[in-house]
Amino acid sequence: MGAVMGTFSSLQTKQRRPSKDKIEDELEMTMVCYRPEGLEQLEAQTNFTKRELQVLYRGFKNECPSGAVNEETFKQIYAQFFPHGDASMYAHYLFHAFDTTQTGSVKFEDFVTALSILLRGTVHEKLRWTFNLYDINKDGYINKEEMMDIVKAIYDMMGKYTYPVLKEDTPRQHVDVFFQKMDKNKDGIVTLDEFLESCQEDDNIMRSLQLFQNVM
Repeated sequence: MGAVMGTFSSLQTKQRRPSKDKIEDELEMTMVCYRPEGLEQLEAQTNFTKRELQVLYRGFKNECPSGAVNEETFKQIYAQFFPHGDASMYAHYLFHAFDTTQTGSVKFEDFVTALSILLRGTVHEKLRWTFNLYDINKDGYINKEEMMDIVKAIYDMMGKYTYPVLKEDTPRQHVDVFFQKMDKNKDGIVTLDEFLESCQEDDNIMRSLQLFQNVM
């Protein structure tokens, strides 16, 4: 409610500015009052019905009254779900996986498209999305450091209450096992094809990835 009142107050103040600021004001108001694309178009692009999209949009607007969420707000929302750990780094990686256009904000379209894949996508679609999450620098490959960063961020987020006797080198051991299985040609990087092949042929990897997807 405070955010809504703050926006309303700021818009009232802008109305008293000189007319030379009118263009800037209108642009800012457009950003503040952002609306998603037509629900019919989103219905065609996702695996959700129009009714489901309406419910999702109401929930999204409740958390993000402006219609878009920046990284800091995204981190604050995620922290609420993992109070016993530090979710900031994982939220950082996840935010950039949602922000496919790299605009610095996640709009409803970005959110619902990712959610459609994670909840109702095919195995292949889910794995491609997960590969993009692990590919932190978006160069089309996953190296061991990137995988280590993601896995460590997940352990940090879950917190000591989830893993009370976790050894410090457990994330590294986890990554070493993953990488040994995925890096088929042993060149130090995992390509999308290697990732897809490894995940689909190894039940243990699939179970691990499904566990990680539960925190998305």
